[in-house]
Amino acid sequence: MKRIVIIGAGPTGLSSALRLKESSHKNFIVYDRSNYVGGLCASFQDNKGFIWDLGGHVIFSQYKYFNGLFENVLENKFLEHRREAWIRTMNRWIPYPFQNNIRHLPNDIVTECLDGYKLSKKKYKELSNFEQWIVHSFGEGIAKYFMHPYNFKVWAHPLSLLGTNWISERVSKIELEDLIKNLKSKKDNTKWGPNTVFRYPLHGGIGEIFRKMSSKIDGSIVLNSELIEIDTKRKKLYFLDGREDTYDILINTSPLDKFVKLMKCSKTFDKTVSKLMHNGVFVVGLGINKPCPSNKCWMYFPENDSPFFRVTYLSNYSPNNVPDSKRNYSLLCESAYSMHKKEDKSKIIEKTIRALIRQGLLNEGDRSSIVSTFLHDVDYAYPLPTVERDAALNAVLPELEHMGIYSRGRFGAWKYEVGNTDHSVMQGKEIVDRVLKGKKERILNTSGNN
Repeated sequence: MKRIVIIGAGPTGLSSALRLKESSHKNFIVYDRSNYVGGLCASFQDNKGFIWDLGGHVIFSQYKYFNGLFENVLENKFLEHRREAWIRTMNRWIPYPFQNNIRHLPNDIVTECLDGYKLSKKKYKELSNFEQWIVHSFGEGIAKYFMHPYNFKVWAHPLSLLGTNWISERVSKIELEDLIKNLKSKKDNTKWGPNTVFRYPLHGGIGEIFRKMSSKIDGSIVLNSELIEIDTKRKKLYFLDGREDTYDILINTSPLDKFVKLMKCSKTFDKTVSKLMHNGVFVVGLGINKPCPSNKCWMYFPENDSPFFRVTYLSNYSPNNVPDSKRNYSLLCESAYSMHKKEDKSKIIEKTIRALIRQGLLNEGDRSSIVSTFLHDVDYAYPLPTVERDAALNAVLPELEHMGIYSRGRFGAWKYEVGNTDHSVMQGKEIVDRVLKGKKERILNTSGNN
């Protein structure tokens, strides 16, 4: 029986391990450098009783396997919500998606957006990047007031660096006749997107899913064990704590650029993986000793007078995310950063509070009601779908597979468009089915799997 080693105990790593167990393959082990499971989908409870996720994670999926797994590991202890998503701009609330609901904007800006849309298809003959795609798809007005500033705040990189082949269902597209129809009907159009209805664990935050998954894998997870070197010829692994291990098959779910640098042959890939880009996100949580003032789920902030691109009423996802749901609520704020958009970690909490007051979500008097603060630096938050990304992945991933190494997951495969929680879990399941049974992967295709 081949020995399979998995690097990373996040959604993909745990899913791989669980699938191995389901397949009665016992010769495997999972290593993670952290002292907790869940990776980017971990949750933490602070000493005041507030639970914090590492971002605004919600569950929605079209995959039968994932939905069954979700229901099984949580023993059906979850809540279902209808999305209440909004955009804060120009001192007003706009229903999400922005481009479907521009009727809420000032009249002169509505006219500018509509005129821009009518001229949109004449701007570029060829679309070479995301920045151009936005103008081509929505016009200069919608680009100016929402799409360009908001997306820069999310990606924290110039939009001209991003490609266009990842967009698919990630951005709501709208035809001119529908835009005009929405304006004339004076009705909100908020039904776009796969997450109009979503699920969330009743207890423990989003990380409860992966804590429950890990409990089903018995003693096959080693935490606090950081990989520092890979000998691909001898198929041997070296860890910071002095541990060594060998493998026949290696499944990596850690960031691809960091992973290949641990290989003795890393210089082969150095130039290629240097083209892979990512951002970081400061996750700031505020636990407030007041009843929740809103039924909103999450809100988007395109303007540059706030550091965060998204704020979530995390207490609205589950009453158990706060000590007492009748007396407490919680806000989770996400601020992206990079060399192109710098943020100061030492000042981000105060900067966040000031911006929340400026946006009307808090008032100055609420400062005394903030009884808990949370800060987590997610240094690898979004794998950027850059113009050069696919060429880099097509050069690296098949070569790794020739060595018996399969890199999967949000940062292992570096594909944002299949990097949601359900995608990541499915990647773990499918790579095991491929390795053990020769089945084709459907979530992620590589040139070695055609």
